[in-house]
Amino acid sequence: MGVDDMKPRVLIMMGSDSDLSVMKKTGEMLDELNIAYDMTVSSAHRTPERTLKLVRDGEKKGIEVIIAGAGAAAHLAGVIASHTILPVIGVPIDSSPLNGIDSLYSTVQMPPGIPVATMAVGKAGAKNAGIFAAQIIGLKDSTVAKALTAYRKKMAAEVEMKAKKLEKK
Repeated sequence: MGVDDMKPRVLIMMGSDSDLSVMKKTGEMLDELNIAYDMTVSSAHRTPERTLKLVRDGEKKGIEVIIAGAGAAAHLAGVIASHTILPVIGVPIDSSPLNGIDSLYSTVQMPPGIPVATMAVGKAGAKNAGIFAAQIIGLKDSTVAKALTAYRKKMAAEVEMKAKKLEKK
């Protein structure tokens, strides 16, 4: 998935296909920044062997960052982080009766030594996960760093346009 003819640099995993409506925002952000990625479903609880294999295969393929989105108990990011030294970014999904608070706590409250960078709950967090992955990659890839700078300038220009439009009313 992601940018054609490029080696994936990011692995996006989600605990269920029901998380796709949120996690597609991560893919859209990486597409905008021209970063190739793989995206799949794997459950820390229902398919632990698949999860571990995806992490190991990703390391071998040169994946640089793993983004994991999950709802309810949301242990996916933590399980992944326990099996790799790659940066892991967690996206809590608001799919439970607790509206994502349980996912947030499960993702952010990691034991010392196994960190997970945790984003906001839901679509904003999924989008920010893509940006944060790009920031990590941009530390050693000037093309990605330039794309991030251009993205920030584009956001600022959009705010200026909206302000001018509102002020005319």
